[in-house]
Amino acid sequence: MGPKPTMPSSGDLYRSRLDQILDHHHELFRLAGLIDWDRFDHEFGRFYRPLGRPAKPTRLMVGLSYLQHTFNLSDEAVVQRFIENPYWQWFCGCEYFQHELPCDPSSLTRWRKRLGPAGLETLLAATIQAGLESGAVRLSSLERISVDTTVQPKAITYPTDAKLYLKALLALVRQARKCGLALRQSHTRLAKRAAVQVGRYAHARQMRRMRRELKRLKTYLGRVYRDVARQVADDVELSIRFAPLLGLTERLLVQERTSKNKLYSLHAPEVVCIAKGKAHRPYEFGSKVALAVTNREGFVLASRALEGNPYDGHTLDATIGQVIAMTGVEPERTYVDQGYRGHDYAKTDRVFITRQRRGLTPTIRRELRRRSAIEPMIGHMKQDGRLGRNHLLGAAGDAMNALLVAAGHNLRLILNWLRLCVAYLMAALTISFAQSDTAHEPWSPIAA
Repeated sequence: MGPKPTMPSSGDLYRSRLDQILDHHHELFRLAGLIDWDRFDHEFGRFYRPLGRPAKPTRLMVGLSYLQHTFNLSDEAVVQRFIENPYWQWFCGCEYFQHELPCDPSSLTRWRKRLGPAGLETLLAATIQAGLESGAVRLSSLERISVDTTVQPKAITYPTDAKLYLKALLALVRQARKCGLALRQSHTRLAKRAAVQVGRYAHARQMRRMRRELKRLKTYLGRVYRDVARQVADDVELSIRFAPLLGLTERLLVQERTSKNKLYSLHAPEVVCIAKGKAHRPYEFGSKVALAVTNREGFVLASRALEGNPYDGHTLDATIGQVIAMTGVEPERTYVDQGYRGHDYAKTDRVFITRQRRGLTPTIRRELRRRSAIEPMIGHMKQDGRLGRNHLLGAAGDAMNALLVAAGHNLRLILNWLRLCVAYLMAALTISFAQSDTAHEPWSPIAA
């Protein structure tokens, strides 16, 4: 059932409203007035059914998601800090101070799944509109963007063959015992010992012994895999239940060192290995994300999680398409690095590549040098946001996390802008008062 508007209880009659005790110049208080909250009720109405338990208010769930990715918090932490911060409560639509948790942390997970990546694009579009209304980003800046790709690492352990073999074997044995299958031999104890020996021999640089133990571990996994496959072959229900796990195990047993589309995690099979040429981190395991920011302010206009490891130039057309969908403005100038040579965007005269020499005016040359500013923006999203490690499940989780990280980055820029505006205003008032006091000060021969 859709969310219902919250009505004040009778106990709130003699309590002070939050807008009467909070500082109206606070950046979070002012940001709450810049966001069009009614837009979310209209956009998200199709995700709710008319019957059932009433859902939480849409503004509450949107506000918690914004705060979570603005301040880089987990689902549990953002709910706990909600009851400690009155500005957060006002931002989420509360009229009076609340002393109870607004919702269970798992409600945020279910809410994200309900909306999906298509619904969460509305959150990013709302931050862009709020940035325009606050003055943090200019309307003309939407026509000049910088585009780049980065890696969104997944929350998985560093993949090794020994870890994957052992995890697949334990998962098969656990699933077989849950379904009542009697295995000939589980090899659990021997597999754990073999995995430990692989790590010890690798640490001692005894590679021949390490490969022997690794082969033994793979043999144990193959035995359990064939035993389970034989027992579930004649049962349709068990075959459907074991199909995902058996498919991943077969994929793991078949792959070699030089195989394409290798499996790096059982619980996240969508993870790919991406090499970005970094000396301190040669390989990263996760998904590739395409970002488009304004060339002047670094405001995020598009954020897309890409499937696999595509060539950067083949993602430019889809990235610019998302920019147009988010803002309604087609960029006149797009600045990219040399990884986008041979791109798929039709209007090639509007794309300018680093180290380009021909057809550049002084303004375009200056903005092209400004393209490198997208790199620290990506660094801020990884350190201050949640782009450095994605904890959401599946390929849909990659897309949702990329969108929410972009929205959180935009809100941090807006908050900084509002904070600076108040500081400049107070400084200007202080200077004007000082000058007026000096002008009206009576003349004294001693001062003269």
